[in-house]
Amino acid sequence: MNAHRPDTFACRPASDVSAAVGIAGLAGLFVWVMICRHWPWLVDMFGLPGPDARLDGPNAALAGLVFTSLPMAAVSLLKDKVHRRPSTGISWGLRRKLSETQEISCTKLVGLWATWAAIAAIYCLARWYWDGQYLFAMEVLKYAALPMFALSIPYVLWLDRFMIEPRDHAWHFGALLLGREAYDPAEVKKHWRAWVIKGFFGAFMISILPPGFQEAVNVDFSAIAADPVKLGMALVSLLFLVDVQLGTVGYLVTFRPLDAHIRSGNPFVAGWVAALLCYPPLNGVGLLDYSVGTPGWAENNWAFWFAGHTYLMWIWAALLMVLTAIYAWATVAFGLRFSNLTYRGVITNGPYAFTRHPAYLAKNTFWWLSTMPFLVTSGSWTDPIRNAFFLACVSGIYYWRARTEEMHLLSEDAKYREYHAWMAEHGVVTARLGKLLRLLRPRGPVMRRAPAPAE
Repeated sequence: MNAHRPDTFACRPASDVSAAVGIAGLAGLFVWVMICRHWPWLVDMFGLPGPDARLDGPNAALAGLVFTSLPMAAVSLLKDKVHRRPSTGISWGLRRKLSETQEISCTKLVGLWATWAAIAAIYCLARWYWDGQYLFAMEVLKYAALPMFALSIPYVLWLDRFMIEPRDHAWHFGALLLGREAYDPAEVKKHWRAWVIKGFFGAFMISILPPGFQEAVNVDFSAIAADPVKLGMALVSLLFLVDVQLGTVGYLVTFRPLDAHIRSGNPFVAGWVAALLCYPPLNGVGLLDYSVGTPGWAENNWAFWFAGHTYLMWIWAALLMVLTAIYAWATVAFGLRFSNLTYRGVITNGPYAFTRHPAYLAKNTFWWLSTMPFLVTSGSWTDPIRNAFFLACVSGIYYWRARTEEMHLLSEDAKYREYHAWMAEHGVVTARLGKLLRLLRPRGPVMRRAPAPAE
């Protein structure tokens, strides 16, 4: 370590989310999946009402969000005492009278309701939300709309009595609409960045809940225990379920008393472009198809090429499971705070203790090893070149995402700057990758641009 570095860089900064939060959510999800798998036995044993069949439908997948989020909220409040952190912007000793804050609360409610109405209008206008898997998400949001509007009233009226500055992003948007008080345009932008993120990714995450949950409830592990391909892919799907369930909770549970609120959305256009390229509808146009000429399902091509080599198939299946486990572990580490393009605190434990962006690193490595884009059955010598090129483009997009996310967090939080510097020196993966990149770069002075401050 350089002698001029501050002593604080000698230790990795503490994470804003303890490991116990994610573990509690994982345990809650496991309990619910086991209940759903053994529901026929529970019905027979205890004479319970309901169907004598496994609970594998969309509503069971939604119930899994409750079983996942409640344990995490309990650990956050009872163990970590997150509601007492200064970062919540709450002082529980204030206890203002309702008459002191009700006008502020009403302005805020106008801003919130107008935001929700605008997002609903976008859902109605965007055709992809009324086709395929998104139909389930639209149905869920339709039934959730009225309770959201009703419950927002007591929630905002109650919380504003304790907020140090109740005129938050939503209030500034409400003030803009009402035109009665001065508002800050920068705060309005922050408000919309946060809600566009919740609206776009929230609908997507809800839409992909049912298939993975149904597969996890119905998979027969005893029937596939001797098949490395089927067992490996079943366990990979189960790990993806962990990622989707905890990730969905992160987008939906953004309550300030849990210190899980969105403090800011990424202010850089490049960050938004890089992120949105990885999700529907932009990633469904086929421009970056890296499996042309490969046999079967794109991410199962390894099974074709290793057929007949049992030991190698077991090793490869285990490797893919480990990579997926790292990817899911990265989501678990966030607890209640997972979401794209947002700053909601700094995570430094779990896989983030070894490398920055462990999910991106694991996911992209998984794609290269599972797809094997350079091996094709089409007989074309150009297909493997194109496939490898386009998968390299996908990996490049994720590298671009990582850099824009770092720009955002470096401008927001001194703790992240400390974590970033610590990882550059001590990260098991990050430090070694950094040294390799420095060796590959041309020698000579390089001008570095300081990260731009967030708005």
